[in-house]
Amino acid sequence: MAQDVLCEVNSCKYWANGNKCAASSIYVVSHRGRQARDSEETDCKTFEPKL
Repeated sequence: MAQDVLCEVNSCKYWANGNKCAASSIYVVSHRGRQARDSEETDCKTFEPKL
């Protein structure tokens, strides 16, 4: 498993300095249930906005 997960979405509550993801797990899905062919066809469901 990956040791470091990078993320540039600094509006997410799990974003940490150095563009790191501080979530304990990551959930990624493909658009509309289809098999993804590239990263643009995926979404991070772990995202939660910073309050």
